[in-house]
Amino acid sequence: MSELGQATGSALDALAAELPEQIVLRDPDLLVSYAHDESRFTGRHLPGLVLLPRSTAEVSQCLAATHRLGLCVITRGAGSGLSGGANAVEGAVVLSTRRLNTILRIDPVDKVAVVQPGVITSALREAVFEHALLYPPDPGSVEICSIGGNVATNAGGMCCVKYGVTGDFVLALEVVLADGRVLRTGTGTVKGVAGYDLTSLFVGSEGTLGVITEVTLRLVPAPDPPTTLLATFPDAGAAGDAVQSILSTGATPSMLELLDRTTLAAIEQLSPLGFDDTVGAVLLVQSDSSTAAADVTAFEEACRGSSAIDTVTSSDPEESAMLLHARRLALPALERLGDWLLDDVCVPRSRIVDLIARVERVATAEGLTIGVFGHAGDGNMHPTVIYDDADPASRAAAVRAFDAMTGAALELGGTITGEHGVGRLKAAWLERELDPVARDVQLAVRRALDPSARLNPGAVLAPSVESGVV
Repeated sequence: MSELGQATGSALDALAAELPEQIVLRDPDLLVSYAHDESRFTGRHLPGLVLLPRSTAEVSQCLAATHRLGLCVITRGAGSGLSGGANAVEGAVVLSTRRLNTILRIDPVDKVAVVQPGVITSALREAVFEHALLYPPDPGSVEICSIGGNVATNAGGMCCVKYGVTGDFVLALEVVLADGRVLRTGTGTVKGVAGYDLTSLFVGSEGTLGVITEVTLRLVPAPDPPTTLLATFPDAGAAGDAVQSILSTGATPSMLELLDRTTLAAIEQLSPLGFDDTVGAVLLVQSDSSTAAADVTAFEEACRGSSAIDTVTSSDPEESAMLLHARRLALPALERLGDWLLDDVCVPRSRIVDLIARVERVATAEGLTIGVFGHAGDGNMHPTVIYDDADPASRAAAVRAFDAMTGAALELGGTITGEHGVGRLKAAWLERELDPVARDVQLAVRRALDPSARLNPGAVLAPSVESGVV
């Protein structure tokens, strides 16, 4: 064992001896399940050990000890991330928030919920719905992802076009800093502008600035069941034109999703829904406003004016769920075609058609199947590369395609991630997106809160221990 390995091993032994036995996991067979998230092409290692704290006090104790012993800490939520943000680096400690899973309070008057980070997002949505309230963020992994992970990546979902992303609903946080100190940010009030906005600083920080142990979230009144429109188009260009027309009607959809020809073909193989070869793209649009019927009528007219082949509408909840079935099958259908690498980019809504065209050219150039689906209402699309992981040439083509698509997003005036975070997968790309001053300021913030860069090293902007596509 190297001198560094011996030093790390000794520090891990000391840490395990110092902390409550019930929160320390060292069994190698169990450590495997904490080594990485659901990302592809990202470096990962077996963690030195896993910590499973049950309270803020225990998180504080853990970080104070790891800080003193010079150990790196990777914070892990539900492990459903797709950017490698929860991947362990060599010799690191993984701190899991899964035991911090209590909904502490739901206040129907102030319309707030106070929760621990391990609460599953769908569980919170169901709990507040019983009070006639809605927590709008709805990531695709809503049934398995956690609130802490959503806050850490500033996750989005299908309702972002109207309601916004996770950060738009975070009012206050409790955060344990790298040295174990406990910080409270924000307020539970409707308005609160005293001092710097530290709450927003921690939203989207992916475990690089501290460990979130409590979240105060804004809720809204639960809307009526939505009215849904499904429109088919001969190609993605026509669907893109319809997106512009829909967004120009003066009404705001609560959902506006697009699926391209490749994705639809995959869905037909998995679960035939009747999309024939004439359908080159589908838009799924919803309105949950008090004027939903009129809104959807306007959306339907916009689609017909953009060469829609057919349109179907429904205000019945069960029928609406059936119409949304195709969207929910998008990734599962593409996954069946082979190994997959899902990108997450966001472009101006006026450039969605250009992005899809660029993706089609990349797919042709690399000889790969690439399906595109995503949130057309806010320009956040998910080109998904299908490749053969056992074939080195196919792997290399997948990486080239991923880089080409991410680069295209920047060239079209967009950004490298709309909701999945930077993690390790796109750390190098963030360097390209930020201007030099922005990069320096972000690094200065990180150094101020974690001078030794022990929190999630290699992720986002930190000096890289292991980052990027490998």
